[in-house]
Amino acid sequence: MKRFYAYIRVSTAKQGQHGVSLQEQKDAIEKYAERERITIMSWFEERETAAKRGRPVFNRMLTLLKRGDVDGVLMHKIDRGARNLKDWADLGELIDRGVVVRFVNESIDMNSRGGRLSADIQAVVAADYIRNLREETKKGFYGRLKQGIFPLPAPLGYLDGRGKPKEIDPATAPLVRQAFELYATGRISICALTEEMWRRGLRAKHTGLKMSDQSMRKMLKSEFYIGIIRLRKSGETFRGGHTPLISPSTHKRVQEVMAGRGYTQPLRHAFLYRRMFRCRQCGNTIIGEQHRKRVYYGCWTRGCTRVYQETIEATVLEELAPLTFTSAEREYLIAALSRLSNTATTQEEEQRAALTLRQAKLTDRLNRLTDAFVDGVLEKSAYEQRKAVAHLEQKEIEQELRTLASSGPKIPGRVARYLERAQSAYLLFKTGNDDEKRELLKIVTSNREAYPKNVAITLSEPFLTIARRNDSNTGNE
Repeated sequence: MKRFYAYIRVSTAKQGQHGVSLQEQKDAIEKYAERERITIMSWFEERETAAKRGRPVFNRMLTLLKRGDVDGVLMHKIDRGARNLKDWADLGELIDRGVVVRFVNESIDMNSRGGRLSADIQAVVAADYIRNLREETKKGFYGRLKQGIFPLPAPLGYLDGRGKPKEIDPATAPLVRQAFELYATGRISICALTEEMWRRGLRAKHTGLKMSDQSMRKMLKSEFYIGIIRLRKSGETFRGGHTPLISPSTHKRVQEVMAGRGYTQPLRHAFLYRRMFRCRQCGNTIIGEQHRKRVYYGCWTRGCTRVYQETIEATVLEELAPLTFTSAEREYLIAALSRLSNTATTQEEEQRAALTLRQAKLTDRLNRLTDAFVDGVLEKSAYEQRKAVAHLEQKEIEQELRTLASSGPKIPGRVARYLERAQSAYLLFKTGNDDEKRELLKIVTSNREAYPKNVAITLSEPFLTIARRNDSNTGNE
């Protein structure tokens, strides 16, 4: 009896269950071998497409056939063995060397000229079929991208969906957003962020395990979260139709921190007024120190300043006290803000019109970029780079329009926030935690100096004007 190998293949796992499955191919080959009195020495089973070269099982079988340990190989059909012409050429080389290649579902004599010609034609047709299928798949892929639909699995924070933009995953999206916001502060490393997000419940999408540092870095770099689809291999960008998870400004800040332009090492001793006051005499930042349960700050370069923390706090509270409004002042400010809100509507409409005009100009710029690329005036690399910049600017404008629509007139809102902050500054500083106190000081003061036994602070505008309102003869106007 002749000794043969047997090779069976399916392109996908789904095809392995339906249609010409591996079992159906195997049954047909076994019946043929029994009828032709052939002994199958070994089975070679592959579950990968033949559209690309490099099938490991197929290549290993070819190597063994060249040794001459068996008489030949049995396959189900021509398209199961060769759907690209290079693999077909490799089979033809084996046939020329005397190796028998038989297709059990096709009566073709591979040793005759007519049989080889018929098989060659079928192999070319199979290769053309794959080539056409690849082109149609690529056409459909890019067609969806141009519609703003991402035709690949959704990244972490989004849900998969067929034929429509990805939707936000209510379970993981808040955690992904938190990861971006935490890293944007510049106070946490990638490694620490991975641990923190694991503690908060963020898991890798497919495994459910803790994300690796590399996966976290890849997620933070992705522009998908600001509404831009970028193809990793080609670098092409498309406007996504999905809802962004974060703002372009947050994404930009994250990239700056990742590039090393905004990361600050966590402090071992987080004293309240660290790096906030400068020595009046030498200009150096005063440094906190704890001694016998009391915290004091000093200029250790020359030893010219030494002031206790409670002294600093008393001075700050004294400067913030005049910011508090009386009942009469609050009534007057409420009426004034109402008048300001009415006049700000026109400015809001003008701002919206300006943003809409910028949008139209960007669309025109993208159209001209595409025309230049199609006409061969612009190289692909330059085209993709300029298109990516335009898409990012579009997303920033869209974010500004959304903010404008949700926040209403900005000037009255900003004034109201300033007044509210001034009104609550004294109480907030007196009762707030360390982070709140530091943030408040940065907002309401413009200059902070220390000298041997005390400190001096200067309020920033408009808080300085508010504090001095009673010094002016026109303070109530």
